[in-house]
Amino acid sequence: MKIVRVEASHQAYPFQGYFKFLGPEGHQVVTVSVTADDGTVGWGQSVFPLRWSYETPETALVLIARYYGPAILGHDPLELGAIHEILDRTLPPGFTQGFPLTRAGLDIALHDLAGRILRQPVWRLWGRGTPSPVQLSWTVNVTSLADAEKVVEDGRKKGYRNFNLKVAPDLRFDLELVRVVRQMAPECFLWADANGGYDLETAKQAVKKFADVGLNVLEAPLRPNQIAGYRQLRRLRAVPIIMDEGVITAHDLLEFIRLEMIDGLAVKLSRCGGLFTARRQMEIVLDAGLLALGSGLTDPDVSLAASLALFGAYGLPFPAALNGPQFLAETVLSQPIRIEGDQAICPEGPGLGVEVDCTQLEKLTVPPRDPLKTSKIWVGL
Repeated sequence: MKIVRVEASHQAYPFQGYFKFLGPEGHQVVTVSVTADDGTVGWGQSVFPLRWSYETPETALVLIARYYGPAILGHDPLELGAIHEILDRTLPPGFTQGFPLTRAGLDIALHDLAGRILRQPVWRLWGRGTPSPVQLSWTVNVTSLADAEKVVEDGRKKGYRNFNLKVAPDLRFDLELVRVVRQMAPECFLWADANGGYDLETAKQAVKKFADVGLNVLEAPLRPNQIAGYRQLRRLRAVPIIMDEGVITAHDLLEFIRLEMIDGLAVKLSRCGGLFTARRQMEIVLDAGLLALGSGLTDPDVSLAASLALFGAYGLPFPAALNGPQFLAETVLSQPIRIEGDQAICPEGPGLGVEVDCTQLEKLTVPPRDPLKTSKIWVGL
């Protein structure tokens, strides 16, 4: 069996509410399909939050059309490890692997394709049992404390019991935000993500003061290249420190663990190039006895299904910050993923267990933009 066609198109998902990584033109996604010579098709998605990464939908289309797509044509879709080695050689890494957001869409599509060919859910291909429901966390990203109370109450009305916060750079506001949410939800798991937004001195104050106001874990207080700073923060032993940005490959993660920089990881398949690497990172963190938290990039539809397969199969002990269901107002699936209160149910069909509605996909596809002059590409044998 061999891969005979790779396609990709650019969608913009409408959204509801305020989230700093969602832009006025909608949540930007590239949907990828990979077709085998027997006609089986696997689907994946790459996600491009506003100002989160150097990658964009436009760069993804070029990379898939000119480099990654042609590189995997003719290869066996069941040999996922070999395909990742091919992708590594196609565009060699810099300090770490490049273009992980783009590669995530291809990787998810390949996993979906392999499961469909073998008529097995992806989690069964890993030798895992039926996934448990994934408990979701409600995102609080606000600019006023009054807004925070409303957002928390909105989440509680929908059945959410746990909350994640966007913080930095204003520590004074952040401390009050944690106090407000902790008072409204005293039993919740409370997780703050700074997205690398503090300087070192502010971060040192933050970890000590966050402990006093009831924060459970602090994500990405510094930019990921501040290795000495992370080591200093962890030695304070005030609030557990986890990383997100900067952990792309399994090698990156192992190095950060050896350097005693972190207490855990926000496992995020979109950030690290897809399921192949994310699953390895999950196992490394769990084997090391560190905190494994599930996260995403406001994942829609296909990407969300992939995240649920991973987190459900490994039975995460903490609520996952997968906020696509909170913010996104459309779906490209013929049957949307089931959300019951704060429980997301992992689909159980072959591959990712979801079916893409091509009419709805076309509805969300953006018009061609200059200078690229296209929002769709394909390569094939």
